[in-house]
Amino acid sequence: MKVSYKSKYKISECPKINSSDQVYPIWLENWDTDQIEFVEQFKVMLLNRANRVIGICNISTGGVSGTVADPKVIFVTALKGNANSIILAHNHPSGNLNPSQQDISLTKRLKEAGEFLQLPVLDHMIITPNGYYSFADQGLL
Repeated sequence: MKVSYKSKYKISECPKINSSDQVYPIWLENWDTDQIEFVEQFKVMLLNRANRVIGICNISTGGVSGTVADPKVIFVTALKGNANSIILAHNHPSGNLNPSQQDISLTKRLKEAGEFLQLPVLDHMIITPNGYYSFADQGLL
């Protein structure tokens, strides 16, 4: 068996992330605009050691009021993608940017799992076409 990794892009051309306001436009560019106000989706952004985006993956698509964010799927994606850290996001089709209790609980569990794997969760964002909520900016991460 052989394990290898080769990027399709020059790392120097990948966006570098320093804050949530830099991440939000990237999420919007990579979200299906026909779905963002229709059904809830959960995505993960993979970052390298220099905080450059090396990939974005759709984890799940649900219904109008929720979707499944399976920690195993999230972290196997990050590990296979050779990520050094991750940023999570899901949309609220209702347009409400406030996190639910389930959102807060999930974020806490994913942060703990990331710490164990030495693969930190840098942020979890709730996305709408009109703005975003950052758990990191609000001190909840």
